[in-house]
Amino acid sequence: MTEAAAPRPWVKSYAEGVPDDIEVPTGSLADLIQSSVTEFGDHVALEFFGRETSYAELGEQIDRAAEGLRRLGVRKGDPIALVLPNCPQHVVAFYAVLRLGAIVIEHNPLYTPRELRHQFEDHGARVVIAWDKVVATLQGFPDDLALEHVISVDMTRAMPFRLRAALRLPLARARASRAELTADVHATIPWEQLLADTRIKPSVGGPSVSDVALIQYTSGTTGYPKGATLTHLNLGVNAAQARAWVPEIERGTASVHAVLPLFHAYGLTLCLTFAISMGARLVLFPRFSPELVLPVIKKRPPTFLPAVPPIYERLTKAAEDAGVSLDGIRIAISGAMPLSSSVVEPWEALTHGYLVEGYGLSETSPVLMANPVAPNRRPGTVGLPLPGTDVRLADPDDPSKDVAPGERGELLVKGPQVFSGYWKKPDATAEAFADGWFRTGDIATIDADGFVTIVDRMKELIITGGFNVSPSEVEAVLRGFPGVDDVAVVGLPDERDGEHVVAAVLAVPGSTVDGEALRAFARETLTPYKVPKRVVMVDELPKSLIGKVLRKKVKESLLAGDASA
Repeated sequence: MTEAAAPRPWVKSYAEGVPDDIEVPTGSLADLIQSSVTEFGDHVALEFFGRETSYAELGEQIDRAAEGLRRLGVRKGDPIALVLPNCPQHVVAFYAVLRLGAIVIEHNPLYTPRELRHQFEDHGARVVIAWDKVVATLQGFPDDLALEHVISVDMTRAMPFRLRAALRLPLARARASRAELTADVHATIPWEQLLADTRIKPSVGGPSVSDVALIQYTSGTTGYPKGATLTHLNLGVNAAQARAWVPEIERGTASVHAVLPLFHAYGLTLCLTFAISMGARLVLFPRFSPELVLPVIKKRPPTFLPAVPPIYERLTKAAEDAGVSLDGIRIAISGAMPLSSSVVEPWEALTHGYLVEGYGLSETSPVLMANPVAPNRRPGTVGLPLPGTDVRLADPDDPSKDVAPGERGELLVKGPQVFSGYWKKPDATAEAFADGWFRTGDIATIDADGFVTIVDRMKELIITGGFNVSPSEVEAVLRGFPGVDDVAVVGLPDERDGEHVVAAVLAVPGSTVDGEALRAFARETLTPYKVPKRVVMVDELPKSLIGKVLRKKVKESLLAGDASA
């Protein structure tokens, strides 16, 4: 059991059946998947465009992929990059890497070459399992980043035969769909070749619970994203905490829809580890669209649907427009951005289930707290700390001091799901902790019943549509556009996405900057959600005595309308 660092008043508000604390797993994630394969072998593990894979079949594919990687020289502790959308091969690759005791590094396959290159420079992986649409970008890396092995994945090979045949028809629409999903590649190891050898040898040097399992990149307040190192224990215990939070769902009975990307910390834990540990049917969608998801819901509604508010909003509207029932979706948990009652009420009216808000960070595997799946859930709050989690509110200027009860303070957390530090960044790691407590950078309040409300953010991180954006990273790109003297990037409130990325631009004297041209320039380097939604020209940017642009004052000015779009 975890040792309580302080009284936990929130446990009195837990739903019936939720334990006060959590048993810390003693096995690795390789043990987690093996347990489900053994217990639920004949159950459906994965569904992809209607094609089903049983847990027994999934286990065999993981064994074969792990053997293929071992024959390529992958050993315990090696960083292995995954650049994949949601597809069955992603699930197999994730667990095959972990089975060898190697380290998974997840990447957004829609990142630009510059964004991907920076992450590879940081983690140094020389073996990558990648969507074939991304292979050309990876092969274009400079010589100092040359990859030893690129394993290419054609995700259409995991689709049912009828769908693959339709994609090969000599029709314009079929060609367009095929081009969206796959690309011709050269000088790679095809995924099928990796799994071809059936002579499986016992894995040597597998993982222990304390080994690093995952490097998850997260945007900080300055510079480029940092890699949060998460152990098998961190990820395994967070899956166990999620299971404990929903005791009414029996193992082997659930269906979970993976509409969130598996490369994102939120989707990874609730779909790749929690769902698999539950022996659930994991329905994979390579991207979210109501047109893809609603037919599957109509056939078999998910027991559990993790998502973000815009997804619930779009599904609600699409279901009403199409006359599709959402009844039967028992539990939906929302995260990454605030959840409003305007989203909750129509969703619960259609599903007759619960839609509750949670909270977490990549550094915490990621879930720290959630509202009870019970009538006492409290909209507007991010809920209660999960079993085994300790929280306190501290003075942001002196985190050794707690604030008085009822007052605002920086949210500090402890728990077995909290990471050990950033990959190869000891200084950033030291700054992230205060006497063993992780500093979230969020300002919160805690009421008498233990419910936590996030009221402000110390960090200047922008959260848009559930994704984190570092203002400094965007600013560095925009400063390279002709005519830009200086720029400040901030997040402004948006009802749909939580925040929008907005750039306040100061032009070089005598120059003009075209906002649309600047945005087009940014799209060449940044993934779409990082590109400013708006460009606002300003006459000056407020600065500190040492010349640092004060983003907070820029944001206040933009909110007051003191600038020209």
